[in-house]
Amino acid sequence: MVDKIPSAAGGNATAFFGIMTLSKKGESIMNIADRIQNLRKTKGISQEELADKVGVTRQAVSKWESEQSTPDIEKIIIMSDYFEVTTDYLLKGIEPKTEETKKKPDTGIFSIVGTALNFIGLMVAIMIWHEKRVDSSVTVGLIIMAMGCMSFALGQIMGAGETRVKAKEYFWRINLWILVFIPLSLCFNKLDGFFGGYVGLTAPYPLLGNSLITYGLCWLVYFGICIAGDLILIKRGKVL
Repeated sequence: MVDKIPSAAGGNATAFFGIMTLSKKGESIMNIADRIQNLRKTKGISQEELADKVGVTRQAVSKWESEQSTPDIEKIIIMSDYFEVTTDYLLKGIEPKTEETKKKPDTGIFSIVGTALNFIGLMVAIMIWHEKRVDSSVTVGLIIMAMGCMSFALGQIMGAGETRVKAKEYFWRINLWILVFIPLSLCFNKLDGFFGGYVGLTAPYPLLGNSLITYGLCWLVYFGICIAGDLILIKRGKVL
C-alpha cells in the first residue's frame, strides 16, 4: 500500500483521501471517484439526486466523480449511511467479507435467462399459430414470456447490487423488441379486421389483411416504438 500524506493536517485531510492509492489484497482497485459513481448508478439515481441527499450541488458531485475534488469526512459518512456501505469501503475500497455478500449471484444471469425465455415464448407462439392457427398460441407464448420477466425481476431482487443497473439496462434494450411484438400484432390484426369488415384473427404476428399499406404501417410503428425506447434507455443510462 502506498499512502501519500500531505504535510499539513486538518483541511488537507481531504487531499489525503483523494490521492490515496490502495492495492492490497481484498481492497478495491477503484479510486474513491469510481466508487461513488458506481454506488450512485447501482442505486439508480442521478448526480442531482445524490447532491440533494448529501447536501451539496450537482457540480460538486460531478467533480467528485471526475476526480477534480474529493468529499470531506462529513460527506463520506452521509454517503456511507445512504448507500449502506462502510466508510472504509468508500475511502479505501475495503469490502466486508460476509457470507451473504459472497452468495449473491450476478444479476446478469437472471437477465440472460429471462431474455431466452422471452425469445422462446415468441418463437413458440409463432410456430403454434403457423402450424395449427389456434388462439391458444398467443396464450402459450405470453405465459412463457411472463416467466422470462419473472426471472428478470427475481434477479433485480436477489442479484448482487453492483450488477443490477447494467443488467436492467441491457435487458430492456433487448427485450423491448420481443415483448412489444405480440401485443402490437394483436392490436393490428384486430383493428385491421375491424376496418376491413371482418373479424381480426388472434395471431402472434402481423397478418397481411386489407392492404400492404396498413401492413407496412404496422411494422413502421413497431420499429418506431422499439428504436425510440432504446434511445431513451441509452440516454437515461448516460445521465445515470
